[in-house]
Amino acid sequence: MRAVTFQAPGEVRVEERPEPEPTAPDDAVVRVEATGICGSDLHIYHGRIAIEPGFVIGHEYVGTVVAAGDAVGEVAVGDRVLGTYSTACGGCFHCRRAEYHQCDSGRVFGHGATLGSLQGAQAELLLVPTANLTLRRVPEGLSDEVALFAGDVAGTAYHAICGDAAKPDPLEPGAAVAVLGLGPVGLCAVQVARASGASLVVAVDSVEERLRTAEALGAVPVHLTEDDPRGRVKELTGGRGVDLSVDAVGHPEALDLACRLARKAGAVSVTGVYAERAEVHMGVVWIKALSLRSGQANVIGHLDRVLAMLSAGVLDPGPLVTHRMSLDEAPEAYAIYDRREALKIVLRP
Repeated sequence: MRAVTFQAPGEVRVEERPEPEPTAPDDAVVRVEATGICGSDLHIYHGRIAIEPGFVIGHEYVGTVVAAGDAVGEVAVGDRVLGTYSTACGGCFHCRRAEYHQCDSGRVFGHGATLGSLQGAQAELLLVPTANLTLRRVPEGLSDEVALFAGDVAGTAYHAICGDAAKPDPLEPGAAVAVLGLGPVGLCAVQVARASGASLVVAVDSVEERLRTAEALGAVPVHLTEDDPRGRVKELTGGRGVDLSVDAVGHPEALDLACRLARKAGAVSVTGVYAERAEVHMGVVWIKALSLRSGQANVIGHLDRVLAMLSAGVLDPGPLVTHRMSLDEAPEAYAIYDRREALKIVLRP
């Protein structure tokens, strides 16, 4: 089969790899029909996340089950399915508490030995462990491109706004929210915040097109450098600050700004990927009594709720797909994404 492999920072390649087969009773094999390039894939591409050369990357996928072990009962051969970016065992301490993203034996697709040596989804075929938890049938009428968002981006956005499925922290109706970084996760977070009853969503970025998209979704766009985000937020909130501030970037400067935009006793949600040390002004966090939540999103815990919102059209990430390319064009697709010329790229084998 053909698969996209990491070679070195700034270099990916399409190579031939052996076709996977189920090795455990709860394994399934999915023929991938759509896969996405995600912001965390770009971290791999930049060398921020250590991964061995030749490893198959990617963690977003929609396709058809072509093989399944005897213990797979939630989906069957021939089913059109989507999957989450990570796996979970369902039986460890954390899984029993619905903390699937912290499963003791959980693995992340396409992230190398550091996160479980699970080959990625930017390939013609994908081995999916613990398929009963990891896979869901695609609801009738939901397109591949929209379903693709459920397994990572939309679930991560939901997590950023509403908290962990195991410890939900629902947004209060009428709340004010700031979203820093308007990639697909940030723009989905704008939609989730609006759908959850936010009266004000401030969207901060430096890319004009993304700011226009956020405005079309009901947010107040604020340019990171040409405007004054802190001043604008004070103006819009009567000097108070937002109830929830979301760092959807994964950069220390974004985290610092998120802390400064939040009101006293407000919350900061850090959903951007961090793979290195970052300084936080604890004086700001402490004096404002901010609540800080971070980490990988509990997408398995959120999956059914997010799918229902996508099926109902409450969330519609379809317009965020700006490029559709073939798997063989993956090197060009990564270069385009790296240059910030695309918002979301869908690859089809």
